[in-house]
Order: sequence, then structure tokens, then C-alpha cells
Amino acid sequence: MNPTHLPQGPAVRYEGDVLFVEDVRVADLAREHGTPLFVYSRAAMLAALSAYQRGFAGRKARVFYALKANSSLAILQLFARAGCGFDIVSGGELERVLAAGAQPADIIFSGVGKTRHEMRRALELGIHCFNVESEPELEVLNAVATGLGVRAPVSLRVNPDVNPLTHPYISTGLKGSKFGIAHKDALRAYRQAAALPGLRVVGIDCHIGSQITNVTPYLDAMDRMLDLVTAIEAAGIPIAHIDFGGGLGIVYNDEQPPAADALWQRLLAKLDARGFGDRQLLVEPGRSLVGNAGICVTEVLYLKPGEQKNFCIIDAAMNDLPRPAMYEAFHQIVPVQRRAGAAMVCDVVGPVCESGDWIGRDRALSAQAGDLLAVLSAGAYCMSMASNYNSRGRAAEVLVDGSQVHVIRERESIEDQLRNETLLP
Repeated sequence: MNPTHLPQGPAVRYEGDVLFVEDVRVADLAREHGTPLFVYSRAAMLAALSAYQRGFAGRKARVFYALKANSSLAILQLFARAGCGFDIVSGGELERVLAAGAQPADIIFSGVGKTRHEMRRALELGIHCFNVESEPELEVLNAVATGLGVRAPVSLRVNPDVNPLTHPYISTGLKGSKFGIAHKDALRAYRQAAALPGLRVVGIDCHIGSQITNVTPYLDAMDRMLDLVTAIEAAGIPIAHIDFGGGLGIVYNDEQPPAADALWQRLLAKLDARGFGDRQLLVEPGRSLVGNAGICVTEVLYLKPGEQKNFCIIDAAMNDLPRPAMYEAFHQIVPVQRRAGAAMVCDVVGPVCESGDWIGRDRALSAQAGDLLAVLSAGAYCMSMASNYNSRGRAAEVLVDGSQVHVIRERESIEDQLRNETLLP
């Protein structure tokens, strides 16, 4: 893709040859805050959210942000202030959303491996509901709830066996997936849940995968879900809400995902046609709200020509941007200041001592040591998956709001990393 046409919308753009996030020069941010540096656009996040809100206008529907995509406190605070609930998958995420100002009633707890301690804490707080992912989990949650003298609100996550046509690692709705209760077992599991004294059935849930760019898997999953709702309610178990999960993809390179409002026009039309248009709807988007709101700014350290490959070595690495190493994922990489001159085809790699530490392969770049590059579409599954591999400190993060810049995470120091470790006596 021509770097003049960036995938991130007007919030991240070139003015002449200079890259901006909203009204701020990216080079100025790097100069002040160092690199690697994650930069997010407030306007881009709220614009992505507004597409869902437009799609749901006039409906009983609510967005629960899936914070595994990016769990930085200020971003959670932004979505809480915009009226979102939150989809969590751990006790740590529970405490994060509370610290960001969310109310317990705004929280859905998903995940295949909830512990008794996590269940107890969530029940004591009074969260909105649990998305239960197995029949044994129903029994454990019932035991914890009865021990507290409460009834746990539950929605069962059903695995509809629908291919989301995405990467195998982020396909979650197929028969071989660890997630959810098999479609063929769902009615039995609902009867089990309804019979347990510590549980209160409130809904049904599915989530078929992530980075989905085709409408068809959503339509197929909806049909299978609505068939189940009909069967479950025929068995005398009312379903108050239907949760269709998240997974809508973004543009990294040349993908063409539907806009959120266009997707939901199609899905709501099917709901109406099947007589479920008045139901309470929940969705759990993550990547589609934050992915194209963020970039990672990095400095070129060395250019290293080779016999078979040329390398552009940068100061960001797989610990900062894990997606390429994990999924062979593609991120556009563009100059912060475009320069004239011949481009060199090279692999863009980090300093970590792993052959898998690459950010982009076979990229044509006109760059020199000391230049700044921007790794695009870095708002999702980058900082939230970052690590301290090679004892590298995690990057700083800033949020841009027009011409204002807010530091939302300080750069991690070696003192921060060593603080909780002790030497032997």
C-alpha cells in the first residue's frame, strides 16, 4: 500500500512529508518521550465506537469493550466515560476496569479458566454476568455462589462451529477450539444451569474469532445461535440477552472489513426477520475500537546489508510488538519524515536475540540510522501483550487529543523490573 494512503483514517496522516497524529507531529513526540513509543488517537477510538453506536441506534444494545486488546488504564477510562461496559478474562482485568472507574454492573467475565478466587471476587462485587465456557465451570460457579448465599448471573458461551475465515490462532468458534460449549451440548448445559440453585440464567453468548473481515461467518453464527435460543426457550428457560461477541477486523494492509454500522445493519435485519429484533443485544469488540487508533514509533539503529537479506535494525522489538512473531501478522511501516532517495528492500527487525524478532519482511524503505519509523495499526494486541524479554523495559504510551498530549504510561525502567525480585541470602 502506498504510504500516502494510511489504513488509520484521518487521525493518523501525512501533512506534506510529515506524519501527524491528530494535530501533533509524531517526531516531536519521539523527541520528547523517546522510543519505542506507543501513540494513540482519542478521536480515532471514539470514531470507531460511534460506528457501533450508529448501528445500534434505536435498539436495546450495549457495547462491552474487550480489554484484552488494550488494557491501559486511560483507554479503559475513555471507554467508560463513553458509556461502554467491559468484557474481561481475568481477575487482574477485573481490578483494572474498577481502577479505571467502571462499575461492577458494567462487567462481563469471560474466559475458560476462571478460578474460585476470581469467581468469589466478581460475585462479591456484583458483576453483570459470567460467560460460562464449560459444564464443569457451571458446577464450580454454583458451589462458589451458594457458599456466598447468592445466585450467579450466567450466560453460556456456545461454540457454533462456524469458520471465521481468519488466522487459526484467533479462530475460537470451531469444533477443535478450547472455547465455549459445543453447539450439540448446549441445550443439555442450559438445563444443567437452570437446575443449579446458585445460578440464574440470563443470556447466551458466542464469539467465533478475531480479525474477521467477512460478513458471512457472522450471519452463519447468528442463525445457529437463534436456533438454539428457540430450543432453549421451548425447554422453559428464558433468554434475556443475546451476546454476539466481537472479532470485527480492521485494515492492516489491504483487508476490506465491513464498517461496524454496516455489519450490524445486516445482522439486525436477520434478527428482525427471525422475530428477535426486540431482544437485549450485547457485543464485545476490542481490536476494532483500538487497533487503528495506535502507532508504535521506533528509531532506526543500523542498516545492515547482507548477501541474501538486507536488515533495518530498529529499537522496537518482539517484546513491544509481538503480533508478527506470534501470527506472522502484517503491520505497515512508514517513515515519520518521508525522504527522497532510493529505497532498500529489507527486513525490519528488532534487537532481541531471536530469529523470530522481526516486525516486517521485505519492505522497501528509504531510511538511514537515526531516522524514525512508525509501525501502524498498533493499538491492539501490542502493549497488552508486551513483555520484558531480554530485560527490556516496556515502552511509554501517550494519548493525543487534538493538540494535547497525555502521558498515560511512563517508560518502564530497570528498577521497575527488578523491584519485586530478591537475591538469595
